[in-house]
This record gives sequence, structure tokens and C-alpha cells, in this order.
Amino acid sequence: MAEEHLIPPSDRITSQLTASLLAVAFLTSFGSSMLYGYNLAVVNSPAGYIKDFYNKTMINRTGAALTEETLTIIYSLTVSIFAIGGLLGSLIVGMLVTRFGRKGTVVKTTMLVFIAGSLMGFSRICKSPEMVIIGRFITGIHSGISLSVVPMYLGEIAPKSLRGFLGLVPCIFISTGVFLAQILGLHELLGKEEYWPLFLSVVVVPTFVQLMLLPWFPESPRYLLIEKDNIHATITALKWYRANCNIQAEIEEMQEEQRSLSTLETLSVWKLVRDDTVRWQVLSVVVINIGMQLSSIDAIWFYTNDIFENAGIPPPEIPYTTAGTGIIEIVAALVGCFTIEKLGRRPLMIGGFAVMGVCSVGITVAFSLQAQLSFMRYISVCCVIGIIAGFCIGPAGVPFLITAELFKQSHRPAAYIIGGSLNWVSNFTVGFIFPFMQMSAGAYSYLVFATVCFSVAIYVYFIIPETKNKTFMEISQMFSRKQPIMDTQGLILGDQLQLKKMNGYGGLENASLDFNSSSSYRN
Repeated sequence: MAEEHLIPPSDRITSQLTASLLAVAFLTSFGSSMLYGYNLAVVNSPAGYIKDFYNKTMINRTGAALTEETLTIIYSLTVSIFAIGGLLGSLIVGMLVTRFGRKGTVVKTTMLVFIAGSLMGFSRICKSPEMVIIGRFITGIHSGISLSVVPMYLGEIAPKSLRGFLGLVPCIFISTGVFLAQILGLHELLGKEEYWPLFLSVVVVPTFVQLMLLPWFPESPRYLLIEKDNIHATITALKWYRANCNIQAEIEEMQEEQRSLSTLETLSVWKLVRDDTVRWQVLSVVVINIGMQLSSIDAIWFYTNDIFENAGIPPPEIPYTTAGTGIIEIVAALVGCFTIEKLGRRPLMIGGFAVMGVCSVGITVAFSLQAQLSFMRYISVCCVIGIIAGFCIGPAGVPFLITAELFKQSHRPAAYIIGGSLNWVSNFTVGFIFPFMQMSAGAYSYLVFATVCFSVAIYVYFIIPETKNKTFMEISQMFSRKQPIMDTQGLILGDQLQLKKMNGYGGLENASLDFNSSSSYRN
């Protein structure tokens, strides 16, 4: 095992990244994760056209136009019902992945996208605003499911040295989805009044590609062995996803986890919350998922145009400037993806939240002084860019990856229900209360977000250990002992494992399993 740790992270990635792994990461992220980012941003550009459609439809139905307040409420419902659908999707994901598997859930839920795309695409022809709202709700359900099942699937099919790299691929595609919506929403493309139904329904294209290709790839090997006890299908799946790897060694590691869960069924959320053995893991999932949405990123995305307008950017150029921030999101996500196996999960989360906290303080200072100092307007723009970059480099994707890594197979679906539901509730909360915070506290409202960012960074620094290049069983052992384990205190797992003090938890020597009687974990 010592030989494995002498190999640079970049070389381990290239040596173990097979075409099958890359294809599955691309297909699941392209047809599912990207849709989440797209649907977050797609309603911004055609907002005026959609409101006009609502108003004209009501005039045809009742002979009277909608009041400004009623129109605002209906359009706000159109936007926010996406988050309500996402909450519902996150609550049912545990049931789906247990019944249909990880890949099976991704494939079967594509039907939601086709239904939603049809409703939104034909809404103007049918003169039905209700079809737009229902379509947004259904896309929200699909996104709520996808945000949990895609990182779960990729985390389970990836070797431990690639789990971080593949786990952040969905984050790249979420940023790509936001950027795609910004580009297609330009007036030169689909930003015209006659194209807005097509603009909303174009999500069916990547989902169709996913549906045609993803079923040809195997299910998660861990799901097949640990939950279905199908050794033949597990071996077949591992042969698809591995190159130059000792398959028997991976199967033995899965069987070790299976034996530790032999008397347990998949836990419910209530049982998971009451399980004292995973208390710190559950608390960590709660903190990082709430912190992810209360970090100011939603408020920044919502008010980017206003900030750019205050900075003196001409209104006709603001959509193009906003699209420029989409490029920054993609670049930051790529940086996180290609550095996570070298730097680890903790530095990306701590650094990302710290940068967002500093920039949130910077926005407060810039907004407070821009009336006296004109250059402060440009400082506020730089802080917006800093918040977006800090978020996409770590906090945007690592929480979903960490949720998969901190739990064993039987606990993982319930953990994703908790993390996903809190994520969507926090998302909705920020969108609802931020305008009131702005009215009451003005520029100082960003100090609330700064406090959240710094608090989460401190929590991660002191509580969450590094999970890079560790098996799920190793990570479980790190959390299972709350007292430091000194030097060479033994732990019997069939063979002798050497433990040492690390981050206040029992960590495995050299971050790997060292079987005295076998070298099967060497690649």
C-alpha cells in the first residue's frame, strides 16, 4: 500500500479513469444535473414574456386583466414551485434508489422531464398558464431526485482514488446548465417572445440522449452486492468500470461492509437521526447542506443584475456580463474537480466558505461606501465574482460527495433525504426572506451570510476529517471512535489494522487498509 501513496494524484486519476466511468459521469450529469442548473436560470430572461402570457390568458378567460400584485404572486409561484418540487423529490429519493437502484432511478425518472417539457412547450398553444406551473413543479421533482442520486451513483461506482473527481463532475454540469440558460436566453437566440415555450422545454434534449445511452451501462456494484447479493452482476459491473484492478480485493471490501450490515435493513430517516453511532455524520450533513444554501449564493444569483447596474454597467450589456459570470462558475468548478484528489475535500470546503465570507463582508463595505467612493461599485462586482468562484470551487459540489462518503450502504439513502430536503428548504427560505432582509438591514444583510460562511468553515475545520482516498469502511471507522487512538492500538477486522491519531478520530495508518496476510488492495 505504501507504493500507492507514492503515486501522484494526477497519475492515479489517469490510470484508473476508464472510458466507462467517464461516460457514465458525463451521461448522468448531462441528462440530470445540468437540468437543475438550467431550470434555476431559465425563468430569468423570459420573465416579461411569461407574465404577459399570463395576463393575456386571463383577459381571454374573464375579460379582465390581472392586477400587478396578483400577477407578481402567480409569477413568483411559477419560480418558487420549482423548489417545492425539489423538496418532494429529495424526500422520495431513498425509496426510489432502494427499489430501482441508482442507475435505475436515473433512467426511470427521465419520464418526468418529458412530461414537464411537453406541458411547458405546449402551454401557449393550449393557452394554459397552469401547464407552465405544473411543468416547473415536475422539473423540480426531477432535480430533487437527481441532486441526490447522481452523486450517490458516481460515488459508488468510482474507485476511492477517483471518488472526489467523479463526485464533482455534476457540479461542472450544474454550472454549465446555468451558463447555457444565460446564453440561450439572449435576444439573438431564444430570448424572443415567440420562443419562450421552446426555451423552457429544451431540457428534453439532454434527457433523451441520457435515456438512449445510459441503460447500456451497469448498475452500481455496491448496490448489486450489498443490497441485492448478486455476486455475478457485481463482477460484471466491476469489469466494466475498472482497468488493471484487483476485482477480488474490491469485492472483499464490499463483503466486509455487507457483513457489518448483515442484521440491518436500509434505515429510515427517523432511525438514522436516532442512531447514536452516526450522530456526528448526521450533524455534519445538516451543517454543510444548510450552509451551502445560506451562504449568500442564491441572493447573489438573484440580484446580480441589480449589482451590475449599480456598478454603472449599461443595461443592454448586463445580460452579457451576467453570462460572463457563468463562465467563471464553470472554470471554478473545473478547478475544484481537478484539484480535489490532490488537495482533499476539507481544503476546498474551508477555502470556499472562507472566500464567500470575506466577499460577503466586502459587499457590505462596498454598498455602504459607494455613495462616497465611486470605485466601491467595482469592488462590489469583484466580490460578486469572488462569491460565485468560492462557491463553485467547493461548497457547490463537495457537500453532496461528503454525504455519500460519511455513511455505509444502509444509511446512505436516508442521509441523502436529510441533506437534500434541508438543501431545498434552505433554498426556498433564502428566496423568501432575503427581500425582507434587504428592506430592514440594507447592505448589512450580507453580514448574516458572512457569519454562516465563517461558521461552516470553522465546523468543517474542527469536526469533519479528510475522506480523500479512503474506503467507506475506513471513513466509518474514523467516525466510530470519538476519542483519539494513540499510536498502534489494534483494531481487528479479520486482519490487524494499525491506527493512529488523526484529526481527533481513529484514522487508518497511511489512509488505507494494510492486510498483513494479503496485498490484494494494491493496484
